[in-house]
Amino acid sequence: MQAPSPQLLVDGVSLEYASGARVVRATHRVGFELHAGERLVLLGPSGCGKSSLLKAIGGFMRPVEGRITLDGREIAGPGPERVMVFQEFDQLPPWKTVRQNVMFPLLASKRAGRAEAEARALRVLEQVGLSAFADAHPHELSGGMKQRVAIARALAMQPRILLMDEPFAALDALTRRRMQQELLALWAQVRCALVFVTHSIEEALVVGHRIVLLSPHPGRVRAELHAHEFDLSSVGGEAFQAQARRIHHLLFDEDAQPEAATA
Repeated sequence: MQAPSPQLLVDGVSLEYASGARVVRATHRVGFELHAGERLVLLGPSGCGKSSLLKAIGGFMRPVEGRITLDGREIAGPGPERVMVFQEFDQLPPWKTVRQNVMFPLLASKRAGRAEAEARALRVLEQVGLSAFADAHPHELSGGMKQRVAIARALAMQPRILLMDEPFAALDALTRRRMQQELLALWAQVRCALVFVTHSIEEALVVGHRIVLLSPHPGRVRAELHAHEFDLSSVGGEAFQAQARRIHHLLFDEDAQPEAATA
């Protein structure tokens, strides 16, 4: 039986950006696949090109080498089927209420009229547990609540791929753990594909079905590992800790050999 075609294909992608008079290579010939409904994590140290890859998938950067395709068609720019959530809490316009913040991209992209946009906003706010705060403003919310609004805004667009750039990195440890739990619960409802960027080994194992390990600058694929067996209840377990040590070895031991996708 033939394997299904990937929804997203990152094929030999090199990314560069200008830094003053210099051109800096962020990634070098990176490749991986993402299938429908799959959670994929990009993991690596700062400066390995994780966020650059996410921007390229979102259509905000063009590869200087290689290609990125969605359903076989090369990505040429941003599109509503790919929605990004950042870690910064100021991504929500402060003059808009929570309801208006969630409605805004739907109205701006003309993907929904006002009535439908409001209905979708209220539905996703219920999903993230913030329906009681629909008429509040961002300054009235905690950091974790602001991130839930940002996730609700993204889900209201009904994306095929949700792109998340270290969305919980600025939260305290307890809030971060709760947000991971809520994200997994939401994913179980919507089942869209997810590309999640983090520099936390533990978070990668909790969130991802598969983990793509990137080497230090410029980012190259160091290894690709499966993590289907792990979730929040696995943290601290022997198998979880063994896999965490293996990832640490692959990321930081210069003598470690790159690996193909393995269990």
